[in-house]
Amino acid sequence: MRHALSETWSGLRRNLGITIAVVMTMWVSLSLFGAGLIAAQQVNLLKDEWYDKIEVSVYLCTSKLQGANCDPGQDATEEQKAQIRDAIEKNTAEVQQVFYESKAEAYAQFQDVFKDSPIKDSLTVDEMQDSYRVKLVDPQKYQNLEAQLATMPGVQKTVDLHEILDPVFKWLAALQWGTIGLSVVLLLAASLQIATTIRMATFTRGREIGIMRLVGASNFYIMGPFLLESLIAGLIGAVFASGTIVGAVYFIIMRNAQVSLEAFRWIGWPETIVSVISVFVVAILLSIVPTVISARRYLRV
Repeated sequence: MRHALSETWSGLRRNLGITIAVVMTMWVSLSLFGAGLIAAQQVNLLKDEWYDKIEVSVYLCTSKLQGANCDPGQDATEEQKAQIRDAIEKNTAEVQQVFYESKAEAYAQFQDVFKDSPIKDSLTVDEMQDSYRVKLVDPQKYQNLEAQLATMPGVQKTVDLHEILDPVFKWLAALQWGTIGLSVVLLLAASLQIATTIRMATFTRGREIGIMRLVGASNFYIMGPFLLESLIAGLIGAVFASGTIVGAVYFIIMRNAQVSLEAFRWIGWPETIVSVISVFVVAILLSIVPTVISARRYLRV
């Protein structure tokens, strides 16, 4: 053990410049990898929250808001409203609850939302729409109900939050995978740097390795210092990356985003710990695997 530690320290001093380069590359790449994991967990939290709140809104015809299923210049009739509600309530496979909102109720809600805005008095009760708000059993299964209601007489249009949320989550997913993809490229560069460091170290210690071979030293005994060198560099990079991730979560999310946007669910320490553990696991694997592969090849003296 003393020999391995001594050789490791000697190797780190001898290849200090390359070791620092490996640490820096690991730091940046592992930080991006951790950020990608954080982003993935945040996207999943938002999906769970917002998709659970998705409901299909069925807006009825008015004399001023017309559609393909509307009678020209007429509001939806009571008979049409009853048929629409009956069609919704019969679809028990997809519908959990249905709520009716009258023009007056829609106007009161509009007044409450925009009570401090100049547009508060821009609409009248007659310009609002009656609507049905449909709470779904499974927020992911809405297409059949929406297709059925969209063609019924008296329906001006149907709206669901998927139209807004799906493009947002698609871009968030693209950003998340782009971050992880860039981190993979940088991690590959770090593994190549580690392999190059091991190759240079074996050439530098070629005579010493030859003597150890002659006296019957095992592969593990010879490879030990090289493994420790790369493992130390990888762990230092992981420590820096973990500090970066924890700092970013604390200062950007906990101290700012959570305070400014309290309506959203944000990741916390449990999700951060998962990312940090993943960073260390990847760092250990990327330190050991290239070293073992390179050592098996270049230690044949």
